[in-house]
Amino acid sequence: MKILIPEIPKEGLDLDLQETIDSNSISSPVKAHLRIEKHGNEIIVNGDLTAELKLQCSRCLKDISKILSVPVDVVYHPVNELKEQDYSEIEIGELDMDFYAGEELDVLDLLKEQIELNIPMKALCNESCSGMCSGCGKDLNIDNCICIVKNIDPRFEKLKKLLQ
Repeated sequence: MKILIPEIPKEGLDLDLQETIDSNSISSPVKAHLRIEKHGNEIIVNGDLTAELKLQCSRCLKDISKILSVPVDVVYHPVNELKEQDYSEIEIGELDMDFYAGEELDVLDLLKEQIELNIPMKALCNESCSGMCSGCGKDLNIDNCICIVKNIDPRFEKLKKLLQ
């Protein structure tokens, strides 16, 4: 969904959205309530979004479903405000800033970006997940394995032969 920037009224624009976003990790339509305001060249987007994610537990590799609720707080500036530098360091106050070009603002790109930035780096089915055995691959949440775990530092492997 694209918003024409010149058509944003002075009092702002309220949007209630339910959009399907093409992504491998999003399993349901994204619901969002956004408030879009224009102050000079700046466009301020505030609100919240909710999406159901399909993830994989990073310990036991089971497929899991998580509800993600994210506050949205982004300030857009025209892209021509960028200084012509090869690089610049991002400061703390600039983390919620983005740029737009032309007279359109794509709300679906904003929603997808906010979801992808907030996907957990290490998703877990539960906090006490035991994971999988590194030897046989058995799910340790279901059953104990009988593998003998040898935690020998490979640098000391040669010294073990001296004890025999």
